[in-house]
Amino acid sequence: MASGGELSRIGLALSTVSAAALAAGTLVFDEVDAGIGGGVAEVVGRLLQELGTQRQVLCVTHLAQVAACARQQFRVAKAVREGVTTSHVEALSADQRVDELARMIGGMQITDTTRAHARELLATLAPGSHLQAPAGS
Repeated sequence: MASGGELSRIGLALSTVSAAALAAGTLVFDEVDAGIGGGVAEVVGRLLQELGTQRQVLCVTHLAQVAACARQQFRVAKAVREGVTTSHVEALSADQRVDELARMIGGMQITDTTRAHARELLATLAPGSHLQAPAGS
């Protein structure tokens, strides 16, 4: 049986191949990056980015390489207060986005090094960045 992440990746592959034929205006991927990292995460991010040129794509991710490929990034925070769970969704500004990517890279402690890495990811992976997708992606 396939895991949720595997099913999401299969869905991403099928959506990418058949995007022109899809009637759905919005595609949602929940943790499409589960169980992957590094270069594979970058390829998945680039595929989502390309798919986003044809459809609205919403993707829940925990990997900075995938998040950096987004045109717009949101942070979702969950809290439990008096037994009630709530979620808060916040659109991130450019500076907040750097800090959030830095947190995704380095954990709760954001440093100058993790911020620099986050800026580098955005410079190379964000839509309109000057670098092209890796060969074979």
